[in-house]
Amino acid sequence: MPTADAPPIRIHLLALPETTPAAIYGLYEVFSATGVTWTELTGEPPAGPRIDVRIVGRRPGRSAPPPAIVVTPQVLLKDAGPAEAVIVTDLNIPADVDPRGRWPVETAWARECFVQGALLCSVCTGSVFLAEAGLLDGVDATTHWSATDLFRRCYPGVRLRPERILSPAGEGHRIVTSGGATSWEDLALYLVARFCGIEEALRIGKIFVLGDRSEGQLPYAAALRPRRETDAVIGACQAWVAEHYDERDAVAGMTIASALPERTFKRRFKLATGYTPLEYVQSLRIEEAKHLLETSRQSTDAVAHAVGYDDPAFFRRLFKRQVGVTPARYRQRVQSIMARLTPPAAR
Repeated sequence: MPTADAPPIRIHLLALPETTPAAIYGLYEVFSATGVTWTELTGEPPAGPRIDVRIVGRRPGRSAPPPAIVVTPQVLLKDAGPAEAVIVTDLNIPADVDPRGRWPVETAWARECFVQGALLCSVCTGSVFLAEAGLLDGVDATTHWSATDLFRRCYPGVRLRPERILSPAGEGHRIVTSGGATSWEDLALYLVARFCGIEEALRIGKIFVLGDRSEGQLPYAAALRPRRETDAVIGACQAWVAEHYDERDAVAGMTIASALPERTFKRRFKLATGYTPLEYVQSLRIEEAKHLLETSRQSTDAVAHAVGYDDPAFFRRLFKRQVGVTPARYRQRVQSIMARLTPPAAR
């Protein structure tokens, strides 16, 4: 697995005359944030490499009748260079159209990228392009449900699996197709996990609130980077508690470390960080608890003890108040995301 200091992962988003804007620009934003935005928000170091994403196309622009939004390539195909992945997003093509013979230049370019080692991916009806390029012959693939008849009519050699949201296939799973238009979210998380690691994929899911939103936004939230620069004494206390947050009375420990009267310490701490000392310690503990629930099989009681709470019932109440769900439900949500990152064909 590449580390945070590895070279950026190169991903090309292919713009065709029929490309619609939602998925291609959504993927662009998510990939641009990978390895960057979590650190800006929380101060935590990157979990994996960044992604260098570009929208590429045959021509510098294209015309589109109103009310369509023009997707303008940043880089021409001839100048795009190699990539770890190429993605074709959803295409505005009628279900009764015959796409055979379209995109000869672009399909030749995509085949060459595949020969050079790139993953070839699609969103929704972008799979029609991969079929036209001959990359789906004899492999499992998914697409938007409305395109199934088109595939049967024009590309019968494709083993169509329209029930799937995500379908990695072929040797080394170097062909990855996804289902309906919004399945680009699943594809984005899958590729971030594949190239940058599971931890970074979980972070991206939290940043963009991807997945089950029925329980609101709190389960996605993380403690933001605290203010540290305004008071050197309080900054030293923050550094101390980062190593001692699990101690029985971490607030008292910070007070002692500050060498300030208790009331003065609390006032200066709130002024410098925006948190009371107790809120700050609780925030650190809950963030560590979330990490343990995401990455270990420890019981909820064991997690409570590991982050400094001897009373598991109090820990569960505090966790639900801050995160919006119980620790057990939080772990279920993470496991559900992990399952999405490892679809059936890839297990």
